[in-house]
Amino acid sequence: MKHIDLIDIMSDESYVNTEVTVCGWVRTSRDSKNMAFIELNDGTTLKHLQIVIDKAVIDNSAAYMKLGSALRITGTLVPSAVKQGGVEINAASIDVLGECPAEYPLQKKRHTLEYLRTMPHLRVRTNTFNAVFRVRSVIANAIHEFFQKRHFVYVQPPLITASDCEGAGEMFQVTTIGYSDQYKSREEYYADDFFGKKAGLSVTAQLEGEVAALAFGKIYTFGPSFRAENSNTPRHVAEFWHVEPEVAFAELPDIIEIAEDMIKYIINTVLETCPDEIAFFDQHFEKGLKDKLVNVASNDFVVLDYTDAIELLKKADVDFVYPVEWGSDLQTEHERYITEQVYNKPVFVTNYPKDIKSFYMKQNPDGKTVAATDLLVPGVGEIIGCSEREADLDKLLAAMEAKGMSTEDYQDYLDLRRFGSVPHSGFGLGFERIIMYVTGISNIRDVILYPRTVGSIR
Repeated sequence: MKHIDLIDIMSDESYVNTEVTVCGWVRTSRDSKNMAFIELNDGTTLKHLQIVIDKAVIDNSAAYMKLGSALRITGTLVPSAVKQGGVEINAASIDVLGECPAEYPLQKKRHTLEYLRTMPHLRVRTNTFNAVFRVRSVIANAIHEFFQKRHFVYVQPPLITASDCEGAGEMFQVTTIGYSDQYKSREEYYADDFFGKKAGLSVTAQLEGEVAALAFGKIYTFGPSFRAENSNTPRHVAEFWHVEPEVAFAELPDIIEIAEDMIKYIINTVLETCPDEIAFFDQHFEKGLKDKLVNVASNDFVVLDYTDAIELLKKADVDFVYPVEWGSDLQTEHERYITEQVYNKPVFVTNYPKDIKSFYMKQNPDGKTVAATDLLVPGVGEIIGCSEREADLDKLLAAMEAKGMSTEDYQDYLDLRRFGSVPHSGFGLGFERIIMYVTGISNIRDVILYPRTVGSIR
């Protein structure tokens, strides 16, 4: 049906004093003796448009006032009587496109995010999720823009895989057989399955990304990843979106530079494109959010060696829950102390001990560490895991053997080290985590449409 988006109505002055038709849902309404007022939203903007109903013109105004109802309204767009620079519609006709009963759960009162998680199909109609998913859309587009402008090739890796790149075994199994007690062994079971061997949902596109990078030079993937991790933290879900560039002829400092430039590009795009949403988050979720983002986009990130980070944490006058020792992984409390209490900006921690990192990371000459880095940001912790990849076949095989990995499922990957191997690097950005950072939303479940967590799927 022909209508005009509310964002265009509010931004294009040529519509003023003309007849327009709009569609949307009733967000709030109020009634008086001779007049009635509706706040309408169609999802194209965070702002609502006021509809003015003259009861002498439109009969039975009560039929249009129910919260959640979908309406089509035709009338004259005029300057707002109460909001400077705003507009409103003097309604001439109203059609109910979708009725909404009194038990509609999103009433005028402010609901908690925990309560809204119980109704993912309706929470997107609130101001909070209108803003969250608009920013999510803008960030997704900014990511594509960033890489496309820099001659990266966008590739789409498979979601079903036979290899566990992370080596943690936290994969969802893919099978057409399901539960069965008809097989004598795992080998017999998998031999009879669809692929003839064990398969699972991919935890990362890195292995396939390296294949593409060693042909096209610079590539990125942007799609879902799956991790069967029994975790209920505010930072973890079982299905999330992953941005994973791989770059040939790039060492660790090169990929760090790309990661920093990408984060700044994302932030600047959101600041420019979503000022109303950032103001909303600043007011309701993280005071000072806009200033934080401007500061991050305007300053260099810190690069901190892991060994120096451990010494810094040991000297901290803080009783950490997790002890700090060289060789241990940094926990969220350590990451947030470094980023929030010490530097108040994003920090790249580099050169981690090889024993706590993945097999594919380039071994440093000291024999103890690898050329890896995590980007830590205030309020969230790690949002990027990054490394130079091990290009030496013998060292890669030794690392796999040390971790008890079979080389059978990695022959394609190992071949890359035999046929024209070059220094190359890449990183993985948790898409939902950058959304959390930019919006100030503290739980990953609130920046994804239908969060998948332990014991919860809908």
